Amino acid sequence: MVKYVTISTKVQKKLKEEAQRLGVKVSEVLRHALEEEVRRRKLEELEKKLENLGIALDKLDINRITQMIREDRKSR
Repeated sequence: MVKYVTISTKVQKKLKEEAQRLGVKVSEVLRHALEEEVRRRKLEELEKKLENLGIALDKLDINRITQMIREDRKSR
């Protein structure tokens, strides 16, 4: 079961009135904006982790790893 919480914010009265006049569903707009911001930040976080992983992978000695795999296969 999905649980919900209420989040409130303050906006200028004129903005709220204009949104109502135009038929803007404020809760939908805010929900969508928050979802998009969270998604964007998750992607940024993932990009940073991938960048760090790339740096770590660059430090690996492929020849040494290949040699270790071959030695392991021979010992079986």
